[in-house]
Amino acid sequence: MSDPLAEDYRRAGFSNRLGFGAAPALVVVDFCRAYLDEDSPLYAGVEEARRSCVRVLVAAREAGVPVLHTRVEFQPGGADGGIFFRKVAALECFVRGNPLAAFGEGLEPAEGEVVVTKQYASAFFGTSLAPTLTAMGIDTLMIAGVSTSGCVRATAVDACQNGFIPIVIRDACGDRDPSVHDANLFDLDAKYADVVSEQEALNHLAGFSTA
Repeated sequence: MSDPLAEDYRRAGFSNRLGFGAAPALVVVDFCRAYLDEDSPLYAGVEEARRSCVRVLVAAREAGVPVLHTRVEFQPGGADGGIFFRKVAALECFVRGNPLAAFGEGLEPAEGEVVVTKQYASAFFGTSLAPTLTAMGIDTLMIAGVSTSGCVRATAVDACQNGFIPIVIRDACGDRDPSVHDANLFDLDAKYADVVSEQEALNHLAGFSTA
């Protein structure tokens, strides 16, 4: 059965497919213990998304596709976080030295993988991510991580605005509430990115590895 809302958007000219480019990279956005530890104020119940993300990460490494990771870190007091740090009290989880900022189980960077440290939602804002991807010859950014409505969304929009095809992996992203997750994926897929399933991402990586 067709989705009336999705059909309305398509008729209006949204939701064109971008497709994968020739040179993908995977970025794992902020998948840290703050979202996985039940005692954390940012706990989001995203264990299934973590498992999906691990599978995609393993597949990307096996395919020889470049992998990048992002993490958030603020100096004590959060002065380098500006308005964002003032707005969201839970960002205290990312003050330098807080163990909740550590990468989630199975998502730790491997030797040689780029780690981008940021203070704001987008992995591109105030970082070297765009020139790093350009220097690597990347044209497609496969995006996984947390949260869908926050740093994943901001990173996907900025990927589009910086000339990289954003491919958001639905199952490998997570948020505090399924309705928020779904609404943001719908909007991203309509306007800024292609949203794909884990299996679609794995199929593409498998083909890439044997090309």
